[in-house]
Amino acid sequence: MKRCEQKSENTWDLSSLCKDIEDFKARYDLLINKVSHLSSYNTRLGESSDVLYCALEEIKDVLKETECISSYAFLLFESDASNSTYSECAGKASYLSAKVSEELSFFEPEILAIDEKKLKEMLSEDRFEEYRIFIEKVIRFKPHTLTKNEERILSLNAQAAEAPSRAFHDLVDVDLDFGLVNNEKLTQSSYMSFIRSEDENIRKDAYFKLHQTFEKNQHVIARLYEGSINQDIFQSQARGYKSSLEASLFADNVSEEVYRNLINAVHEGFPALHRYYSLMAKVQNKEKLKHYDVYLPLVKDIKCNYTYDEAVNIIKEAVAPLGKEYQEVLVKGLTTERWVDRYENEGKRSGAFSAGCYTGKPYILTNYKDDVLDSVFTLIHEGGHSMHSYYSATSNPYMHYNYTIFEAEVASTFNEQLLSRYLISNTSDEKMKAYLISHELSSIVATLFRQTMFAEYELLIHEAVERGEVATVEVMRKTYRTLLESYFGPIMEFESFSDVECLRIPHFYTAFYVYKYSTGISAAIALCNRVLNGGEKERTDYLSFLKSGGSKYPIESLKLGGVDMAKKESVQKAIKHFEALLDEFEKLI
Repeated sequence: MKRCEQKSENTWDLSSLCKDIEDFKARYDLLINKVSHLSSYNTRLGESSDVLYCALEEIKDVLKETECISSYAFLLFESDASNSTYSECAGKASYLSAKVSEELSFFEPEILAIDEKKLKEMLSEDRFEEYRIFIEKVIRFKPHTLTKNEERILSLNAQAAEAPSRAFHDLVDVDLDFGLVNNEKLTQSSYMSFIRSEDENIRKDAYFKLHQTFEKNQHVIARLYEGSINQDIFQSQARGYKSSLEASLFADNVSEEVYRNLINAVHEGFPALHRYYSLMAKVQNKEKLKHYDVYLPLVKDIKCNYTYDEAVNIIKEAVAPLGKEYQEVLVKGLTTERWVDRYENEGKRSGAFSAGCYTGKPYILTNYKDDVLDSVFTLIHEGGHSMHSYYSATSNPYMHYNYTIFEAEVASTFNEQLLSRYLISNTSDEKMKAYLISHELSSIVATLFRQTMFAEYELLIHEAVERGEVATVEVMRKTYRTLLESYFGPIMEFESFSDVECLRIPHFYTAFYVYKYSTGISAAIALCNRVLNGGEKERTDYLSFLKSGGSKYPIESLKLGGVDMAKKESVQKAIKHFEALLDEFEKLI
């Protein structure tokens, strides 16, 4: 349908951000003038506590208003990119964000230049209470912050540093022709539909054509990734980090031990993973699996049909263990409060996301489909993000309300765990129960095991280059093939070109990011077990984690909920949960 054909009750109500487009434009014009005044504090932050306080107050007001009206413009554009007025608003918001960043470029170097004793005395005043955590996080970067001139040189390199990633996306999404499969165009996006086809010829054709195209272009793509790796290492060395891994983890205050513990724990879980793939081969009546067979469902011919309202009722019951307040706020958000833009229309962004900000409602975009069970899981997943945003914004001052991606993946996956367990425990149909368990098994394989394999590959390649080795395409493929064989086990039979998969993963251009998916699902499983098997204390602990926002670093905030991700046991417990699901699934089939 067209955007104008959507019923208003099925779309989000953005009035908590801006009344309308005229309100957005008026506030935008006022804000542009305020932004220009920020640079008047340049070289003055250390003059006195009064100057610093006034600067922080003004910066807070500008940032909060920028976030609010930019969110409005962003959400309008995502609901219908074909609308020229929405595009104009999004363009203005993009310019505004860049302008704010430019005007505040002096702030961090200025704060770090203030004498530590003097700054500590300033911050001890009561009026700085809401700013202390924010300033402390800035100060933490002091050992890795360079002189003004050196910082300027690094900033001038920022656009060039993005070139490998931009070139990769242009090459893969625009220039490369992967051919046709079943008379339809094969792309990186459509590949996932083809690879799930019941027709083995379609799966094989898509797999061969995609990977062979990458193989034909392997040298140039390997050079792009090598350039990205070299940029990671250059930035880390320039700022005095011991490694590119340490540099990537520093902002979240996550130790390298967490990253390495994840990999080690998953290696210990290989027997369970290999058992899963052996079971998959058995279900498909095959002695050996092919790489293009692993996305087929373990249970077929299951039809699910839930209207949006039915999905909300299911979600209401699934989140009941989190208490009446959580339940009521989420249900109102999904219905009468109109957090959600529910259905597909022309020009609307595909997929789903949650976009919470401090001032407005924590909005959700979905493209809900009644006949797709994953639509229900997507809705409760994004609802988890939005409730995290709701509690963070209502429990913290603006300057430290926002949480990290490390924490975000826990809140959303936790809700998926609640839904999965609720559905499994409330069906008497054994085939449906087997299907739901297989859905959960598949999710854990994709999020815990596969993302850890990616994380291990990134680490191995970066460490090789840091040792002085050259990241040739041969090195990349050999490293990746070893991991494929280790993770998939002896039941898998790979093609000669299977290892070029390492050249098609876009996340690799944001170094050491994907491990957060693995830690996220591990923490979510542990916390879900704790809440469901506990009582009021365990529920309160979890809600305390959601309310912590950005007041603590992620490892510490998760400890509030009752899980210590610095310990390998958290990942090991997730793998034990996976094994228990395997046991139950095998009994059912």
